[in-house]
Amino acid sequence: IFDDVDPPLPGALIQRLAEQSVERLYRHQARAVRSIRSGVHTVLVSGTASGKSLSYQIPIVEGILANPRATSLLVFPTKALAQDQLRSLTSLRIPGLVAATYDGDTPSEDRAWARRHANIILTNPDMLHFGILPSHGKWADFFLRLTHVVVDEMHVLRGIFGSHVAHVLRRLRRIAAHYGAEPTMVFTSATIGNPGELAERLSGLSVDVL
Repeated sequence: IFDDVDPPLPGALIQRLAEQSVERLYRHQARAVRSIRSGVHTVLVSGTASGKSLSYQIPIVEGILANPRATSLLVFPTKALAQDQLRSLTSLRIPGLVAATYDGDTPSEDRAWARRHANIILTNPDMLHFGILPSHGKWADFFLRLTHVVVDEMHVLRGIFGSHVAHVLRRLRRIAAHYGAEPTMVFTSATIGNPGELAERLSGLSVDVL
């Protein structure tokens, strides 16, 4: 089932998606785009390979096309997922979009480059905790322009690990607020019984479940 968004996607993005054989959005993708565009903290719940990533990539890309200085932080449970998303984002070839991974495998010179130049950072909870938040002063420009935070594969964030991530996300929100930013939070998950409850416990925010 397909659906459209209003206003329509920017022409540059429509062209890039068409090159990847994406002519229209599925209904759940369009709903997510409308929600995230409106600044609503959103939980996307659907099966594997259902296009959840595109649902948050579109509002992020739209924001960069409107303002290349806008920044987004994407948090994945594994480095492999972050690398997959990096390839997906760069394949769009959007002018002004500069994405970089920031994890334990990133050389120190590449980390410095990412802090200075990237407007999309892809990382994991541990690196966010140990490598980014303690040095937030070095990330001041990134945080003050932060518009979106994506937490992918939310369903794996349970137990002790989930409790750890919940505290890290609260710390992230406090630091963003310190620099004057209130980013829209986006969570993605495979089908689970309590996605809204889990996202609210992780973030401390009210969320809409789609």
